[in-house]
Amino acid sequence: MPESITITDNRTGESVEVPIVDKGVDAKAWSTLLPGIWFNDPSFGSTAGAESDITELDGGAGILRYRGYPIEQVATSLSFLEVTYLLLFNKLPTKEEVDSFALEIAEQAPIHENFHKRILEGFRDDAHAMGVLISSIAALSTFFPESKDIDNPEIRRLQMVRLIAKMPTLAASAYRKNVGAPYVQPDPDLDYTGNFLTMMFCHPDGSYDIDPVLRDALDLLFVLHADHEQNCSTTTARAVGSAHADPYVTIASAASALYGPRHGGANEAVLRMLEEIGSYDQVDDFIASVKSGEGRLMGFGHRVYKSYDPRAVIVKETAHRVFEITGKNPLLDIALKLEEVALADSYFIDRNLYPNVDFYSGLIYQSMGFPVEMFTVLFAIGRTPGWLAHWDEMLQQNSRIARPRQIYTGPAERDLPTR
Repeated sequence: MPESITITDNRTGESVEVPIVDKGVDAKAWSTLLPGIWFNDPSFGSTAGAESDITELDGGAGILRYRGYPIEQVATSLSFLEVTYLLLFNKLPTKEEVDSFALEIAEQAPIHENFHKRILEGFRDDAHAMGVLISSIAALSTFFPESKDIDNPEIRRLQMVRLIAKMPTLAASAYRKNVGAPYVQPDPDLDYTGNFLTMMFCHPDGSYDIDPVLRDALDLLFVLHADHEQNCSTTTARAVGSAHADPYVTIASAASALYGPRHGGANEAVLRMLEEIGSYDQVDDFIASVKSGEGRLMGFGHRVYKSYDPRAVIVKETAHRVFEITGKNPLLDIALKLEEVALADSYFIDRNLYPNVDFYSGLIYQSMGFPVEMFTVLFAIGRTPGWLAHWDEMLQQNSRIARPRQIYTGPAERDLPTR
């Protein structure tokens, strides 16, 4: 017998039986029985706003799967471009397909010289890299007006390739603009992540040696950030995309949501917290301040995960490999003790406060030479395939424009006073 629930309107005695399908119930049955009465769910935390077959996330069980593949397998077996292909096209690429895809990416990676002169040079020298990146993504809409033909699958595909390709170029340009270094165009002979590192850090004479351990670590972090179901930025992309905005302004809107400290800025907040703790000996006092309500523990707990974030385990292992190359980050000992103390304390265990992916990622970025202002930019590069996969899926579903209801709490009708 199919699972279902029965809703009864106690005012009239009328009832409706609603089937439970894929852990959800159809809101149309509710609105048929109770027209004009809405669920009051301001953060949409109890509302499914989309049907998607891209990413499965079970926070209670600590499960994250891309197209059905466990993140633990994906992270150890696939490159970022392979994961990108999987998310966008719903299939694991063959060697020939991923090589062809990489060539497409390489062809689209450069940005026009006029973009540097007319767009990037318009920003202040001290402009935050994330603000520059968001504006630059939106500006691409004016360079590719054909992108507005969102009903054409071939045009959509080209724009998705362009965005994946140009994100590292835009990000590196934003950084070099900030530090006063000359812009570097991508090298078609380099792989995706090695190319980004070269555009970021190559010397004025053009020299830069790519360390394979650091390149692979950054590629892995991109993989871990590639998608995370209906988070704030992905929901933003779907909402803006539902208005049939072109992909550039759609992805710029998603990046804008990511820019907020409640979303993409978490690993920066972890680094600031570790710096404020200051030393290994101060961890116990900091934990006491958190328990008394005076301090705030960053990088622990998650809106969705009620157990250990599966990505955090992978990132922690990656951190040790990176530190063998760069030297141990002085904040690592503080982080390790903080994790050890918190995971042995029922105060944190009872509240499901386990380390999340942001707890160690900032330490890795810092050790690799990325300034704090670039942390969210790196997140945006990694998350772009997920944003685009959801945008493309939504358009194929022919979804209606996003239009949530509200609960009005203002005054009843009233007349203006006579003057």
